[in-house]
Amino acid sequence: MLKRVLLAVLGLVLLLAAAVAVNTLRQGSRQLQVPPAPPLAVDADAVADKLAGAIRFRTESSQADPQANAEEFRKLHAYLAQRFPRLHATLQREVVGGLSLLYTWRGTDPAARPIALMAHHDVVPIEPGTEKNWTSGPYAGEVRDGFVWGRGAWDDKGNLVAQMEAIELLLASGFQPRQTVYLISGADEEVSGLRGAQQIVQLLKERNVRLEFVIDEGLFVAEGLMPGVAAPVGLIGVAEKGYLSVSIKAKGTPGHSSAPPPPGQTAISKLTSALGRLEQQQLPAAMKGVAREMFETLAPEMSGFQRVALSNLWLFGPVVQGQLEKAGSTDAMLRTTTALTILQAGNKDNVIPEAAQAVVNFRIMPGETRQSVLQHVREQVGEGFELAEIPGGSDPTGISPTAAPSYQLLNRTLRSLHPDVLVTPALYVAGSDSRHFTGLTDNIYRFSPIRVKPEDLPRLHGTNERISVANLGELVRFYHQLLRNLNSPAP
Repeated sequence: MLKRVLLAVLGLVLLLAAAVAVNTLRQGSRQLQVPPAPPLAVDADAVADKLAGAIRFRTESSQADPQANAEEFRKLHAYLAQRFPRLHATLQREVVGGLSLLYTWRGTDPAARPIALMAHHDVVPIEPGTEKNWTSGPYAGEVRDGFVWGRGAWDDKGNLVAQMEAIELLLASGFQPRQTVYLISGADEEVSGLRGAQQIVQLLKERNVRLEFVIDEGLFVAEGLMPGVAAPVGLIGVAEKGYLSVSIKAKGTPGHSSAPPPPGQTAISKLTSALGRLEQQQLPAAMKGVAREMFETLAPEMSGFQRVALSNLWLFGPVVQGQLEKAGSTDAMLRTTTALTILQAGNKDNVIPEAAQAVVNFRIMPGETRQSVLQHVREQVGEGFELAEIPGGSDPTGISPTAAPSYQLLNRTLRSLHPDVLVTPALYVAGSDSRHFTGLTDNIYRFSPIRVKPEDLPRLHGTNERISVANLGELVRFYHQLLRNLNSPAP
């Protein structure tokens, strides 16, 4: 009897192993095979010089003051007109919301839906006291050691300059787009885009514009960032997380520190306990949606057990998910994240405050909403707290379909220029101005071919922001080929 049971178990194990092996082998590469793009001569050093000049304008945006650094923004606008003369002589330029830019390049086919290339020319401030840590001054705009250094080099003046250079080259060759092309650059992306991108969307709606697709900043070409994948990976953001910050206020027993009340009765202890519950009882993670499609796309390019596991998520899903949850960067792909960001309480070391307040920031997964997250907060903190949603939040965007011709256009363009780069859809866990365009198109992509290594990640909004001169040339070629491909649909 025991022998028959053991044989049955062994048979099941062998059957399962065979099913896993067959399923792994039948998962062929999903990467497009396309002819190489025609060569394009780009003077990357000249483009780097243009970007370096743009960095020298201190275009820091402010949530509270729309006119903060307005003169610097206007000087940058004039500089762009000087450095990109053909573009400014041909495209219609409008200043929207005071400091944001909308360019219109009319296409030859009025029936074809327009597309939009997006960037932004505002930047985040430099953290006080860190200026001395920069290799070059944050606003010096220097080209050194093969890189353009300075605030905005990566985020996001580099993209704007590359887009303008690509259009400049196309105009010089006599190219005319079949579809109208909008070039959009916001002046307040870093502080919500309500004065720039949102007003541009309203203007386009009034003109009855419906876009074929939008491409904005966001994800990049990851080098050494994807475990188990040796090749560079082009991560095309097909969805964007929502954003919610919640203020939580607690009141407790005040008094003198020499005679404190019993444990758990002060505002600080009540608040910290509630924050602990929020941090420990986070919204659940799940291997689904965009994250699942990304890993299934990359699985055939891996080797060993990683390929087996990711090709058979029906069996190994819980194991893979458990590993991904251990790192913040990958955990963020699977769940609505909870981040404790601000804590305020007390003003003297011997006084127990009557009130304590904190702010918790949530980046919301597609499928959830600000309201569902607020309900989660109420359930975890319990009674006796004042909760308030801080203005500026947004729900997650929809998911742009990877089967759409516009996604395949981006895929085909990138693969034609860089056949070694693996292309996959991905979830953008931060925010961009493109979220304001969800009413104008179903196809929004957050990507530019900026090459990013692990050591580069702290540079974004941090010290020593930079982009390589060679990579800047690649950006120009990408936007140039993308616009050329608009006139040559895939067979």
